[in-house]
Amino acid sequence: MSENDIKQLQEKVDEAIRKTQEKLVEKVKREDGQLVVTRDGQVVTLNADQI
Repeated sequence: MSENDIKQLQEKVDEAIRKTQEKLVEKVKREDGQLVVTRDGQVVTLNADQI
């Protein structure tokens, strides 16, 4: 694999992750749920209205 191929593949992976994160946030908001994330090494629960 060339360096250019690797760069293109990484960009595709990054885009897929970004889209998945957006869908997850939309789902949490739609279902008035909670999202568990890490912030500064701490586990934090966010309610839908905090996202």
